[in-house]
Amino acid sequence: MSATDERPLLLARHGETADNAARRFQGARNPPLNARGFEQAAALAEQLRGEEIAALWASPLLRAAQTAEVVSEVIGLPVVLDDRLREIDVGDWAGRSYAEVLLEQPGELERWAAGDLDFRFPGGESLAEQSARVVEVLEEIRAGVVPALVVCHGGVIRVAQRALGRGVVEDAELAQVGNGTVHRL
Repeated sequence: MSATDERPLLLARHGETADNAARRFQGARNPPLNARGFEQAAALAEQLRGEEIAALWASPLLRAAQTAEVVSEVIGLPVVLDDRLREIDVGDWAGRSYAEVLLEQPGELERWAAGDLDFRFPGGESLAEQSARVVEVLEEIRAGVVPALVVCHGGVIRVAQRALGRGVVEDAELAQVGNGTVHRL
């Protein structure tokens, strides 16, 4: 994938969950959207009403699939689920707060936040493994029916941003991948 590719993708982050609200690592955990998350999904759907979208893809994790279904009802496209769009497996950090991890493993949290591809979540997936599967599926989606909307996760969006030549995503940018936001690639 290159930044000059003219085959448009829209990446949208799922609505909020209780884990998001509590600033906890979710990874492969599968919580549903909370009330605010459903409001964000509805607002996202309205924002996308009238956009030229020819295909709708999503992570099968409940928070992304629920968001995609809300969008689907408004734009009238079926949702295609693909496991490669799931959030990274955060292993032993699942369910732990950012503050806990920062206190116990500050250097590791910094490596993750800096996008160090050699970083592996303890008991989980590496950023390089996540990057490989995400780039693969986004290239397949981009080669198919476009413009495409992909409802996924903050980590997936950050991987896509790095793969498109934006370089390392700084910690301050993590907050910019807010729940229910759209990122055009």
